[in-house]
Amino acid sequence: MKKKIFAPLVLLIVALAAFAAWKLLGPATNFPEEKYYLYIKTGMSYDEELKLLEDDHVLSGISFFKWLASKMHYPENIKAGKYEIRKGMNLIAILRMLKNGRQVPVNWVITKFRTKKDIASYVGKHFECDSSSFIQFLENNDSLKQYGLDSNTVITAVFPNTYTYFWNTTPSRIFKKLYAAHTAFWTEERKAAAQQHNLNPTTAYVLASIIEEETNMQDDKGKIASVYLNRISKGMKLAADPTIKFALGNFELKRIYEKYLSVESPYNTYKYAGLPPGPICTPTVATIDAVINAPKTNYLYFVAKPDFSGYSNFAETFEQHLKYAREYQKALDVEMAKRAANGN
Repeated sequence: MKKKIFAPLVLLIVALAAFAAWKLLGPATNFPEEKYYLYIKTGMSYDEELKLLEDDHVLSGISFFKWLASKMHYPENIKAGKYEIRKGMNLIAILRMLKNGRQVPVNWVITKFRTKKDIASYVGKHFECDSSSFIQFLENNDSLKQYGLDSNTVITAVFPNTYTYFWNTTPSRIFKKLYAAHTAFWTEERKAAAQQHNLNPTTAYVLASIIEEETNMQDDKGKIASVYLNRISKGMKLAADPTIKFALGNFELKRIYEKYLSVESPYNTYKYAGLPPGPICTPTVATIDAVINAPKTNYLYFVAKPDFSGYSNFAETFEQHLKYAREYQKALDVEMAKRAANGN
């Protein structure tokens, strides 16, 4: 009689054990996509995390998650961050990842930003801290003083590159890594090269930002830098069109008309001599190197070539410059007429 009772009991225990093992070791996810990103905000409670998992239907069942979480002492060890839960992961793997704080990194690929708001907007979309908190950091001269920067020059510490962070990194730590890349770039050799043109890391970056907006042609960047350096040495205004776009906050302008040149802004290099107080974009390393290694020339002017190749004609005199400018204007008028005729 005992054997008859014992055998089904053993089978029941084995079945329950198999079920429990399957629940713990088998696929536990309930979303159709290949992965789900769980964002645990700083200060989030365990109950809030459970609600998020339930609301987003992340797990096939929450009961075993809560049971295992309790056994692993997870509720008192929550770590903020961005976590990648892959389709088919089991509960043990998920909870180990969460308890150990194994976040998925955020790769920030910086190409070109023009304003602090652009940078802050990116941060707000990809990090826990919002855009307003990051812009506050960039505008806080007390925070920037330790870096030798202020709210005008802060972007000179931002170099196009790929930076890896965790999602819940604070604004100060985000900037600290950016500044480390800035420090690594400015070797003694580069500082010495800049000094040959009476530039320092900040002013070289500012000038490079203007040239970055002037041309995509790397071969011309050094010569354009020489034009502006020559103007500075002679006390001439830079009269750089990209600074007008920046001053107006309109980066879509194709042509700079006379009416734009009176805009009141310290970035208006038609009105104020010298470099503007800060950069107008984040230039590439190649552009900065072109500036600090600019050739010695007598050029004071440049204008786009009439073949629309993207390259420029350079001139030492205003008369020569006017000749090149008329050639370009004539070619441009012809091109515009063609487009108008074609309905473009």
